[in-house]
Amino acid sequence: MTTVYVYVMNTMADWEIGYCLAELHSKRFFRKDAGEISVKTVSLSKEPVKSMGGLAIVPDLTIKDVQANKENVLILPGADSWSESENFRILEIAKRFLEAGGLVAAICGATVALANIGLLDDKKHTSNGAGFLNMFCPEYKGTDNYIDKPAVRDGNLITAAATGALDMDRLILEYMDVFGADTLEHWYAYFSTGNANEFFAMMQSLQK
Repeated sequence: MTTVYVYVMNTMADWEIGYCLAELHSKRFFRKDAGEISVKTVSLSKEPVKSMGGLAIVPDLTIKDVQANKENVLILPGADSWSESENFRILEIAKRFLEAGGLVAAICGATVALANIGLLDDKKHTSNGAGFLNMFCPEYKGTDNYIDKPAVRDGNLITAAATGALDMDRLILEYMDVFGADTLEHWYAYFSTGNANEFFAMMQSLQK
């Protein structure tokens, strides 16, 4: 069983993780022999948080329930509140995930949070444009590892720009190996281009 922990917080950018969560929860395009996946929202407490889009989310778990190991996944969405000290606790858990071999995926503001504690210094990564992390992270030393792409994976770390949600979610699904290769290719092409032929090809791939 793989548990996907999604950190939820006030002001979180709910749309940045929408594609991935829809697929991991519904399993509608999973290959037949995909492993068991459980998706859990996690926060500092079980009090509701409100997303940037105004959605009220009641967390399933608190951060003390998170198991940082190589089988599990931690997703960190962007938010306007990453600089608040209460959110530093999940960053320590992210560090434990990376050390244990578990996947950590961070987008937009969450990349700033990781950069601030040095977790991007020695990993290939991206964010909201060249120079963005230097501007907001005085201790950041990862400039030589910055790649100007919508999303980047280096081992068990995925980072993405604010405009790289679909690309990040593709990398998560690829890493977790829950889609067939053809299905994932057509899934990405369909949602990135709107070409209906890609949808039909994706559905056909599920019959193989």
